[in-house]
Formats: sequence, structure tokens, C-alpha cells
Amino acid sequence: MTYRNPAPTVDVIIELVDRPHRPIVLIERHYEPFGWAIPGGFVDYGEAVETAAKREALEEIGLEVELVEQFHVYSDPKRDSRKHTISIVFIATAKGEPKAGDDAKDSAVFEEWNVPGNLCFDHDEILRDYWRYRHYGIRPGV
Repeated sequence: MTYRNPAPTVDVIIELVDRPHRPIVLIERHYEPFGWAIPGGFVDYGEAVETAAKREALEEIGLEVELVEQFHVYSDPKRDSRKHTISIVFIATAKGEPKAGDDAKDSAVFEEWNVPGNLCFDHDEILRDYWRYRHYGIRPGV
């Protein structure tokens, strides 16, 4: 029997602590699915999710991040049209100017009110949950 397992991924909500209001960094994806996304990607075999989160942030926006907390896990089988993925989402902080790299076509800094509408995957849900947590201290339910 062949087993099909979901692929582990990480997403990193990066707050820029050297700017007013701690805006976040998003990337514009260079490959399908196109649109804006929270920096992140697949966890390599033998890699801890925390290491993957730091690696993906460095590869995609060129900044070293400090992981603050593990925020939530998102696992809807339909969250990624390419395959079933499970994302461990972290909140992290960084300083500096993000620069797109790896599979990021562009990167930009956003406040809650100006996030682009064409977010990939379930990142609109993740960011809604994040801002609810930031404003009211309420974490997503299970």
C-alpha cells in the first residue's frame, strides 16, 4: 500500500520592529499560484520547523528573523491547490529592508489596512486570525 501524507510547511508573519506600527512583510510569488503571500515554504527532510522558518525568511526576504512564538497550525486539505499541506505559522520580528529573493518576485511592507487583495493559499484567513490576536489577544480556535 502506498501512503500519501501531507507536506509540512511553515509560514512566518514577520513584524518589522524598526518601523512605526510594526508592519508586516509579504512576498509576491514568482511561481504559481501567483499573488501575495506570507513568506514561507516547505520543510526539508531532517529539518526542524523552526530552522525552516528562519531559512525561508532569509531566502525569500533577505532578513534574519527572531522567532517570537508559534502562532497556529493550518491544515485544511484545500489550502494549497498543488497538494495537501500543513502549515505551522510563526510570528517573528526583524529589522531592515526586505529584498525579494529565492522564489519571491517582489517583497513589500504592509500595514493591516493596505494588504493586497490577491493573497495566495489561505493567507487571508491567517492574517485575519493574526490581527484578531494582535488587537484582542484572541487566538484561533481548533
